[in-house]
Amino acid sequence: MFSSALRSSLVALAASAISASAELTLKVSGPESVTGVDNLKVTATLTNTGSEALQLLNDPRSLLTKVPTNSFRISSSTGASPSFNGIKVKYVPSVAAKSSSASFTTIEAGKSVDITHDLSSAYNFTLSGPDDYQINPATIFYAVDPSTLEVSTVKATVGTSLKTKLAGGTLSIARRTPKTKRASFDGCSADQQSTIEEAVDAANTYANNALSYLQGISDGTERYTTWFGEFDSSRYNTVTDHFNNIATQGYDDYTYDCSTCDLEGTYAYVYPDEFGTIYLCDVFWQTTTTGTDSRGGTLIHESTHFTRNAGTDDHVYGQSGAQDLAQSDPDTAIDNADSHEYFAENNPALD
Repeated sequence: MFSSALRSSLVALAASAISASAELTLKVSGPESVTGVDNLKVTATLTNTGSEALQLLNDPRSLLTKVPTNSFRISSSTGASPSFNGIKVKYVPSVAAKSSSASFTTIEAGKSVDITHDLSSAYNFTLSGPDDYQINPATIFYAVDPSTLEVSTVKATVGTSLKTKLAGGTLSIARRTPKTKRASFDGCSADQQSTIEEAVDAANTYANNALSYLQGISDGTERYTTWFGEFDSSRYNTVTDHFNNIATQGYDDYTYDCSTCDLEGTYAYVYPDEFGTIYLCDVFWQTTTTGTDSRGGTLIHESTHFTRNAGTDDHVYGQSGAQDLAQSDPDTAIDNADSHEYFAENNPALD
């Protein structure tokens, strides 16, 4: 999430002008040394050094929430980094801005908020091993104008990052065993199950139509280049493989969890290495079955995150960000989950 593509695409958002009075300072504190990753807990302190109150979205990729997303850049003295094994989320800031007050954190001028993060829930240090680590935080936040609900980006200035020594002991926390049973529902009401079944049908149609389309082209069509950039046979083959994987698997054999997610303003999330379970959040139920940022499209988005299917990341969110990414960095666009979703939804339709 620290790629140059993310920075450039955030700047290109339609409402990305940064207010002159919006100033944030960020510091990370924690132990100088720990034994075992389960003791590696750090605190992010975000201070509003501007002259006005800031209403910030609790973007699950940022430091304002405790969920195990990839919100830190961690490297050892030898340059090795722990592997990320947390969750990947479908989240659209412009949608979250119109959600409930629980989607925001308000920081008054001159005030600070502290958020503690358990790094063991998001990172596996087994391969990088015991070492001295530099822990740098994500610095991009989304501010919302309370009168217009327009979203702008604010980049925090890092006052203090953290250096810590990780000694022996446990270097990763065991994740849950992936579910392999046929299509099932966890904590879903009858109405929710019916809604999911409609979304499954839509996702199956999206995936199969996208694969058929890709198999029928041999150069850069408007639809392809809009979402994946300049045509290149290697990138084209990668995208085609991704859709072949998700279309062949289909969505009828997944488990849909309706009771676990408490992330306001969020569509869904998955653990990429735990194939087959999609956790559904509040916005999933509020959107439409098909169309832009739909339920069917959300299933496309999340299924591409599974390592077995495509292993995509969330470099940018939203249609404008995905379009800009396709033009500026097509190599990253083919690894972006929203790019796959918007290609499959094809709304508005492109040839």
